[in-house]
Amino acid sequence: MNNLIDNAAKALVKQHLDHLHQPTEVAITPERKAELIAKIKRLLIEKDAVLVAHYYTSDDLQALAEETGGCVSDSLEMARFGNKQTAKTLVVAGVKFMGETAKILNPEKRILMPTLEATCSLDLGCPVDEFSAFCDAHPEYTVVVYANTSAAVKARADWVVTSSIAVDVAEHLAAQGKKIIWAPDKHLGNYVQKVTGADMLLWDGACIVHEEFKARGVLDLKQVYPDAGVLVHPESPESVVAIADAVGSTSQLIKASQTLPNPRFIVATDRGIFYKMKHASPHKEFIEAPTAGNGATCRSCAHCPWMAMNELENLAHVLETGSQEVFVEPSLIPKALIPLQRMLDFANSKR
Repeated sequence: MNNLIDNAAKALVKQHLDHLHQPTEVAITPERKAELIAKIKRLLIEKDAVLVAHYYTSDDLQALAEETGGCVSDSLEMARFGNKQTAKTLVVAGVKFMGETAKILNPEKRILMPTLEATCSLDLGCPVDEFSAFCDAHPEYTVVVYANTSAAVKARADWVVTSSIAVDVAEHLAAQGKKIIWAPDKHLGNYVQKVTGADMLLWDGACIVHEEFKARGVLDLKQVYPDAGVLVHPESPESVVAIADAVGSTSQLIKASQTLPNPRFIVATDRGIFYKMKHASPHKEFIEAPTAGNGATCRSCAHCPWMAMNELENLAHVLETGSQEVFVEPSLIPKALIPLQRMLDFANSKR
């Protein structure tokens, strides 16, 4: 297993964070919230639109998606759901690559997002030119990229995966004797390599939220809550994964929180997931895993700063105006569709 150290990509992520206007979750009055929710519900009907929200968005957006017949899910289920909808417009509450994926799978639909500025450190840290050059230098490898990548990077890949299906795909390829280029998340790649034994060459990317979870902090918290289970997303560092009671994607962690007997859980992923966990297990307690604190490069304290840019106000605005529409270069769509469809077909075969 090798890592590609791409300092230019890391610098790009840092530069973007330095210029990011960190949104603050400004409280709105109950009256204003009710007004916005009613307006959004009306506009979804008028515009023949359906709302798809990721687990890491706010409680309000997740509740709204559920109440209006939309979807709250991980990246894989978001892709499946959007692909099956008859509505003319999909509104994707999440980050930019999710909107691009929806457009690739549904080029005939209008795809809107509350903001097109919401990106991802994994996407930023895998520029297509550098990544393509790396792939070209290793032509004997099968290229597997995480869903958290641009349409251009997906178009260069043989497979796209989400965290919920990453291990299965790697096992499938390893059984065929194939070597794998894995991008961009090095922690997820390391986890997959250890579980499957696959021959993998890792790109050196990381999620700014998950990378800040610390094993020492989790162990200290376990001293306070000895009966707590530890739930960890595999984008977290290896030392954190090693002390987990369950490791998995967002949907897999929600399921684990229901099936494990612990009365409370320390959760090493974005705290947006607590909305679904609390609804699934209202009698259990959920605690944020500690991060590196104020000195960390992470601006989020267990919450993605880009996911936080999705708000009721900008959702209402885009539905009303049709702004913030997602476009993908037409020449990329058929190329990116191949590995995405390969993932969906493989996932369906495993159900």
